[in-house]
Amino acid sequence: MKPRKIPLRKCTGCNEMKNKKEMIRIVRSNEGQFSLDFHGKKPGRGAYICKNIACLNLAEKNKGLERSFKTVVDKEIYTELRKEFEIYDGE
Repeated sequence: MKPRKIPLRKCTGCNEMKNKKEMIRIVRSNEGQFSLDFHGKKPGRGAYICKNIACLNLAEKNKGLERSFKTVVDKEIYTELRKEFEIYDGE
């Protein structure tokens, strides 16, 4: 049997290609709501970020989420994502 292909995604913060399961998905719903998707099942447009807060800070600095979603991302959204990140326990 052939080995299974491992899906890779690029982090919007550090721009490194990593295994999809090692990353967290940020989702923008049809209503324009942003949220973290820890299991990769929520509907909507998604972008990926590493499981550390430093990459979220880098994504804010270099406007990685704005490029991924092709829309303006407010500072309040980044603070909400940081709060969700702090609640996340790593599962």
